Amino acid sequence: MHRRFIVLNGEVDIEQALHTMNEQRINGAPVVDNENNLIGIVVKQDLYRFLTERGRYPSYPLNRAMTCKVITATEDEDIVTVAKRLRRHDILALPVVDGSKVIGLVSVEDIVEYFLNQNTSE
Repeated sequence: MHRRFIVLNGEVDIEQALHTMNEQRINGAPVVDNENNLIGIVVKQDLYRFLTERGRYPSYPLNRAMTCKVITATEDEDIVTVAKRLRRHDILALPVVDGSKVIGLVSVEDIVEYFLNQNTSE
């Protein structure tokens, strides 16, 4: 799990969100409210689709374009359970939460690395 990660505030506009994502070289990020509660998730591809297919403007707030139903994990969950969740929902990463606060991110790469390290230590 990564404890250093980028979150985006749902009130920033789509243009600023895309700028931040490009600057940070990330394809997606959790979206939080002003109290840092998880309210959604966004990926670049969805933002581009939102702008082009719906004729929306880059000045729209991010919270109008994000996915509200977020698949999450908790820090105490078994890695196999999290891996199965990623596979079942066909996603590459998910936020790790403590209540409504994002405390980390776990990705498919993290899980592969974990299992590779397990095999090399045996």
